[in-house]
Amino acid sequence: MQSSLALTALLMGLAGGPHCVAMCGAACAGLGHAAGERQRQALVVFQLGRLLGYSLLGGLAAVSVQGLGWLTTQSAALRPLWTLLHLAAMALGVVLMLQARQPVWLEQAARRLWAGVQRWHQRRGLLAPGLVGMLWALMPCGLLYSALMVAALSGSAGDGALTMAGFALGSSVSLWAGPWLWLRM
Repeated sequence: MQSSLALTALLMGLAGGPHCVAMCGAACAGLGHAAGERQRQALVVFQLGRLLGYSLLGGLAAVSVQGLGWLTTQSAALRPLWTLLHLAAMALGVVLMLQARQPVWLEQAARRLWAGVQRWHQRRGLLAPGLVGMLWALMPCGLLYSALMVAALSGSAGDGALTMAGFALGSSVSLWAGPWLWLRM
């Protein structure tokens, strides 16, 4: 395993802690609050689910980049599409930076999804926080996807998974402290 990539992801998680608390701290506290007297268990299950979800996504990213890299070298027809994909991602990033906000369609979809998660969580007990934690890997977060790019460089599914596990552990420090403080206030 490339320990420098895993260390980079861990440090990204630790240094990005204030960002994580600002973006996800209230939602994590909401998961704990909805669990009632089982707040601690719900947050532990959520963090374990998040660790698993991030690790699976890191492994998938590493394997996908390897396969896509091989495919682009084997097929000259895909090189222009690969370049256009990068240009589209850069254009989206510039638009998001200039607007300084999420697109309205994404915000509305996230609100509907969160309302559904809250209803489902209230009926399912401790299974819900684990599943929500796993699905947390799909949140639209620049820091998360930056760490995912680091995991994609790792070269194998196992190394990609371990790299993202490092990021999940680093960011979990703040995602434990933020909701804990929030629920105490």
